[in-house]
Amino acid sequence: MPRIIVSVTNDLVTDQRVRKVCNTLFSEGFDILLIGRKLPGSLPIKRNYKTCRMRLLFKKGFLFYAEFNTRLFLKLLFVRKDILLSNDLDTLLPNYLVSRLFRKKLVYDSHELFTEVPELIHRPFVQNVWLSIERFIFPKLKNVLTVNRSIADIYNEKYKVPIHVIRNISSKLPVFKPDQDLAEKVKGNQKMLILQGSGINKDRGAEEAVAMMQYLENVVLVIVGGGDVFEKLKEISIDLKIQDKVKIVGKLPYEELLKYTQIADLGLSLDKGTNLNYEYSLPNKVFDYIQCQIPMMVSNRRVVAKLVRDNDIGVVFEKHEPKEMAKIVTDVFLNKAQLKKWQINLKKAAAIYNWENESEKLKEIYRKLR
Repeated sequence: MPRIIVSVTNDLVTDQRVRKVCNTLFSEGFDILLIGRKLPGSLPIKRNYKTCRMRLLFKKGFLFYAEFNTRLFLKLLFVRKDILLSNDLDTLLPNYLVSRLFRKKLVYDSHELFTEVPELIHRPFVQNVWLSIERFIFPKLKNVLTVNRSIADIYNEKYKVPIHVIRNISSKLPVFKPDQDLAEKVKGNQKMLILQGSGINKDRGAEEAVAMMQYLENVVLVIVGGGDVFEKLKEISIDLKIQDKVKIVGKLPYEELLKYTQIADLGLSLDKGTNLNYEYSLPNKVFDYIQCQIPMMVSNRRVVAKLVRDNDIGVVFEKHEPKEMAKIVTDVFLNKAQLKKWQINLKKAAAIYNWENESEKLKEIYRKLR
């Protein structure tokens, strides 16, 4: 049984792309070992395949990445391996070195334009360190995956390497049955907006989403996940005295998250165009909204907006101005005919955009690597 060592810097709980990939490869007969880290507040996990979460001394910054990559390199040296799967640039160097030392196949799965994330674009020295690693390794790679065609084209033009596209598409819902008890508890007779994600950080529109709630009546906003701005969101809701309209929920297991998504009336994806990574992103949550068949309100980022417009499953807005955003929400809920049309289109989209269809491309790639 060929063994794939999968590595990622997060705590494995909320990374749905990695989980779906591992489940698919496990079902294809591969022996999987998934390596990540464990934080003090990490939720327990139970998977069909093997996992290893390393406890680290450092939680962020240079020392974290130095410690993680050193520990990962040593781990990879001494485990049985046939294929190495590196998720994102922050795990690529140790995987590349070990693949060369042992002459093992390496797959690189780039979840985003890593060097263009907002945490790096205003820190040129740190950004250049990561760019140096990328420029050194990327042109030598033979098996590269990424999340959409736009990002694939950018990498292909830059490094002249062929790129496979495996989108962050959600699995079909085994049972589509909204939890009525949860709906009564969370929203009652009100309409519900949902903003979900494990990386609700700066420039993802969450602050404006909270601020717009002061202009809405009989609507509740539920934010589920985690990120750098969570504490700020709570402060905004207190300052504006709208705590009863904004419910902030921490990270949840995926199955619990979907219970909230299914009872929502409108899904939000609000990234700003402040960096290339957000401009070309195609977040997991968009496909969760499709599978849960809830229309969405998205900012005018190229890939997400195109998906929504092409399938006619929601509204695209231009400006992150809370009062204007609130008017769009109000107009959406007043237009019953449009909502009905979106519901019909969402049902069609859910049959097309699902992991069961998307994963066939992934299976074919790994069958050739056996």
